[in-house]
Amino acid sequence: MSRTVTKDSIPVPVPAAVPSRLTGRSLPRWAPAGFAAAGIALGCGLGAAAGWHSKIQWALLSALFFMVISYAATSAVENRRQARDKLATSIVWVCFVLAVVPLFSLIWVTVSRGAKVLDGYFLTHSMAGVPGFETGGGVYHALVGTLQQVGLAALISVPVGLLTAIYLVEYGRGALAKAVTFFVDVMTGIPSIVAGLFLLSIMLMFELQPSGLMGALALAILMLPVVVRSTEEMLKLVPNELREASLALGVPKWRTILKVVVPTALGGITTGVMLAVARIAGETAPIMLLVFGSQLINTNPFEGAQSSLPFYIWEQYRVGSEASYDRAWAAALVLIAFVMLLNLVARGIARWKAPKTGR
Repeated sequence: MSRTVTKDSIPVPVPAAVPSRLTGRSLPRWAPAGFAAAGIALGCGLGAAAGWHSKIQWALLSALFFMVISYAATSAVENRRQARDKLATSIVWVCFVLAVVPLFSLIWVTVSRGAKVLDGYFLTHSMAGVPGFETGGGVYHALVGTLQQVGLAALISVPVGLLTAIYLVEYGRGALAKAVTFFVDVMTGIPSIVAGLFLLSIMLMFELQPSGLMGALALAILMLPVVVRSTEEMLKLVPNELREASLALGVPKWRTILKVVVPTALGGITTGVMLAVARIAGETAPIMLLVFGSQLINTNPFEGAQSSLPFYIWEQYRVGSEASYDRAWAAALVLIAFVMLLNLVARGIARWKAPKTGR
């Protein structure tokens, strides 16, 4: 309770003392790092003493010790409420590490094994005239095929997906919009082999020859629902006040969408498109069915068989020689670099086109 004192006959309130429970003890900032070090030491030590040879077992045991030590120390020094909070935080960190470690392991193995043959010669030569079990050859024909097939798929699916999303957000009402939304959700989870079989049946019906275009059509089917869904979500984030302000000035709705809504959401739309491109860049099944692969450089995607990076990786791994394994890992590194470059471009465009905010 507070009390009062007088100063020149005027009562002045004096705040009561702060309860001791608000000024209790707390762990130092370096405590989580110390708990992690202790958990790793105990987990590795116990795993080695028990004769476990799997590093995964050591890691799981270390994570368990880390959470137990964190909870026990926080309960003893602070209180049980803070201990539960630290336990939840520890679980989040452990799950994060469990998710990141395989990713870094994959990148490390791909870089270490793919860098053996990845050079200028590998990027500028094809496998024409090079037996699969011998050294030499390159990935140029597969890189050209991937760029053309993915480019054609994006050229087909992006306009259709963008216009479909605009319809669903700005105009879609009733049974038709619900049906379109339902089929977009269904297509999002469709296996790539199904898209390949669908185009293969069309090829057999009309006696068409394998080409990069047929593979691009299958990739466009896989890319379309991702573009529609991502664009739809970005358009929904545009504030309605912007639409209402434009309409209040007498601007037609189509022009409002073109000049206000789409430019506002352009950064997010571009990110969604790049993610969709990255998703189809690694597809192999449609290419195997519709493009057939080739050892030669074919720069015409509308005629003749082509190759692609995923197909090239599968093809080289199937040979089974040491040289083919090195080429497969190098092609995998090129594919990862291609996808990473697309994501960096998407982030740059999203930041460039993000709405400017004032102070």
